[in-house]
Amino acid sequence: MIAGQIPLRMGLRDSSVFASFFSGRNRAVVDALLSLGKTVQPTCVWLHGPRAVGKTHLLQASCVRWSEQGVTSAYLPLREIAGGPELLSGYGQLALVAIDDVDLAAAHTEWERGLFRLHQELEEHGGRLLVASASLPTALDFKLRDLASRLNGGLVLSLHPLDEEEQGRALQLRAQLRGFELPEDTVQFLQRRLPRDMESMCAFLDELDEASLAAQRKLTVPFVRAVLEDAKTIRPRSNGA
Repeated sequence: MIAGQIPLRMGLRDSSVFASFFSGRNRAVVDALLSLGKTVQPTCVWLHGPRAVGKTHLLQASCVRWSEQGVTSAYLPLREIAGGPELLSGYGQLALVAIDDVDLAAAHTEWERGLFRLHQELEEHGGRLLVASASLPTALDFKLRDLASRLNGGLVLSLHPLDEEEQGRALQLRAQLRGFELPEDTVQFLQRRLPRDMESMCAFLDELDEASLAAQRKLTVPFVRAVLEDAKTIRPRSNGA
């Protein structure tokens, strides 16, 4: 595997870069990820937080950043890829391995052994293991004591949901990077009509971008309301997890 190469079946979203992540109260987490490889740190970095707070985005952004710097990285989303623990073989020589939904490996003997071997290999040559989970490592039932010890002894970073103002600024940043304007009143309208997690809001913002291009319309409240009604996507306001 050449420097910066990432398997196609485990590809990264073009939008998942640090520049498109609005950090808000999570600035310290972003700074810690940006410093990986520059300071002496534990082999394992554990990123945790509730659903739709940006864990996947930051894992992929880290891989992109390392690859752009000419060093090897790989992104492994355990929930999405087929195969057994043998898929962890061959990655131990990379500089950075990012594993999404690592909690799926807990209490599964062969997966735990594969994860332990990967950690050992990365540790031997100074690589980094960046993992994401909705839970803290201490809350998961890892049976392999040596693995649990290493994961619990790593650097733990906690992501927190954005508040309402930060969500609005994050949506406007995403719109700006896509090349269109998202007025403040439109942001507030979306926040009243959509589930309040960033995953849902960003997904609909992408749909709005396509609709506005097709109709050659700006994202005014009347236009957004019409798109919502046409798509029958108006849902009650929710404080989604």
